[in-house]
This record gives sequence, structure tokens and C-alpha cells, in this order.
Amino acid sequence: MFNKVNRVIKYFIISDLFLFMGWGLISPIFSIFVIEEIVGATLVTVGVVSAFYWLVRSLVQFPIAVALDKMKGEKDDFYVLVLSLLMIGGLSFAMTLVETPFQLYFIQALYGGAFGAYSIAWPSIFSRHMDKGRVAIDWSLDKGLIGLIIAGTSLLGAEVANTIGFDAVFILTGAVSILSALALFAVPKLIIPKSSTSDLEAIIQRIQGKHKLRG
Repeated sequence: MFNKVNRVIKYFIISDLFLFMGWGLISPIFSIFVIEEIVGATLVTVGVVSAFYWLVRSLVQFPIAVALDKMKGEKDDFYVLVLSLLMIGGLSFAMTLVETPFQLYFIQALYGGAFGAYSIAWPSIFSRHMDKGRVAIDWSLDKGLIGLIIAGTSLLGAEVANTIGFDAVFILTGAVSILSALALFAVPKLIIPKSSTSDLEAIIQRIQGKHKLRG
């Protein structure tokens, strides 16, 4: 069934799977990480962290959506999407350096901003390229596979944290988030629209023509 979806949908699902693979690694152990590794943290700290994340994520979504809708084409959506994924990866690596509640709040607020941008840019492109007559199937493939990947990585993340440590989990999460961004580059027409490619080819032809005349 997966081989019947178009190229854009296929690689966007793959990208989504990498991202939520990282999310699955962290989610079951995050509260324990906060309590055990952050100096002075309590259960209230866990609640404040979640509040910071969701507050920032919710606040950035509307202005980002308005800005993306004002711009023509998908190039802007694509760049926002890639940058948000790279930011998520970088913040995951930064989590290995967090020692105080203030640092944790700051990182989680940035996480919220990155995921807020991602949650607007990813579906805006995905929804435009869904296979005709197979919209529900395209969505079900993405959501169903995400559920399976989270189920597997939740077990893996807990095991890695238990045997190697929390830092290893965050490093793995950062790595797969970067892979999520890289997977999107398999769809080059989203980076350089056809019209831009044609303009570039026309410029090259003019330059070549001038060289021939001089010769």
C-alpha cells in the first residue's frame, strides 16, 4: 500500500516517522529525567515545563500560518519546516547540558516554538499533495505508522535510559530529528520550484550564447 502513494507523501511520512521516533524515545522517561537530573526539580516543575511548551507552541502557530499563507508557493513552507526540524534536533542535543529548572524552561519554550512551526508547515504541504481519492488512506498511513513507531521507541528509550543514561536518549532523539529534516531533501521540487529552475536554465543559456558570440 505504501508504494502506491506519491513521492511527496511518501517522503513526508518517512520524515514524520523519524521525528516521532525521537519523540517516542523521550516521552516515557521525560518526567523521571526532570525529577532525577534537574537540581531542585519537583512534580510542579514537570507541570511548569509542560505549560511553557504548550503555551509557546499554541501562540506561534497562528502568526506562522498567516505569514505562510501570504506567500505564494511552497518554498517558504518548506524552509520553515526544515528549519523547525533542525531546531528540534539541536534542542534535543542541548538537553544534555540542562542542569537547572530555568534552563529547562527555556529549552522547552524553544521546543514549543519549533514544534509549533512544524505543526503548521508539515500539514500545509502534506495536504496539498495527497493522492486523489486516497486522502483518508494517506492520513491513516502517517498516523498509523507513527503510532507503531512510538510504541517501539517508547520501549527502546526506557531501556537506553536505564542502561546507558538520559544523555544517550537525547542524543539519539537529536540524531533522528536531523534525519527527519534530511529526508525532505528527497523531494527537490519543493526546494526549487519548476519556474525557478526554468529561469535558471534561461540565464545559463543566455550566458552560453554570449560566450559563443564572443568566440
